[in-house]
Amino acid sequence: MKNLFDIAGKVALVTGGSRGIGAMIARGYVENGVRVYISSRKQDACERMAQELSRYGTCIALPADLSTEAECRRLAKEIASREQALHILVNNAGANWGAPLEEYPDSAWDKVLSLNVKAVFHLTRALLPQLEAGARPGDPARVINIGSIDGLRVPLLETYAYSASKAALHHLTRVLAMQLASRNITVNAVAPGPFESKMMAATLERFRDAIIAACPLGRIGEPEDMAGIAIYLASRAGAYVTGAVIPVDGGLSVR
Repeated sequence: MKNLFDIAGKVALVTGGSRGIGAMIARGYVENGVRVYISSRKQDACERMAQELSRYGTCIALPADLSTEAECRRLAKEIASREQALHILVNNAGANWGAPLEEYPDSAWDKVLSLNVKAVFHLTRALLPQLEAGARPGDPARVINIGSIDGLRVPLLETYAYSASKAALHHLTRVLAMQLASRNITVNAVAPGPFESKMMAATLERFRDAIIAACPLGRIGEPEDMAGIAIYLASRAGAYVTGAVIPVDGGLSVR
């Protein structure tokens, strides 16, 4: 039991790791001895965050635009060229789009679904050889998909493609969990509530007080809250959990 949450020595890839929830997870891993690769579309931002996190351990920038299958495959090849095995894949990269119903563009669906759902499928599939190499008896390789409570309940804002994509991602998580269990790979999703991030900035600016008032725990999520669930799912403590969608939202989704 003493080392139940120990993840030191593992290798992880965190997509969308240059800011927000991805950066929270990446820092939690780096500070606990994981060799972390972070990916994001913007090279400068990715390299800056990797440099910042390298103060606490090992963090390496691998920029990629995961909205295309070709880029997912390229990133997977880059990981394979650097590491014999991958123990943790965090699919966090995502996009949002808000607009009134009558004005909601078709391009929003293409952009959001490509990154929030298709990229998760393509990258996970492309990295299966590395994940299988990282799996050990009693300690599977882990895929952790970052969903949203907006995929569990109706959101405050008109983000039609985003909420639909996160609901789809939650179910894709369950389907992949069934398919990959025989390969000793677990697949789970985390459904965050309100956290300080660029994606949440507009919502928090307009509704912060109302969100806090509605939250049973009475606050916005802290970086440690997100790091904690990611460490749990990547550690021996979470080795028997697969196909789960875990809300990390202070109780908002069950109110």
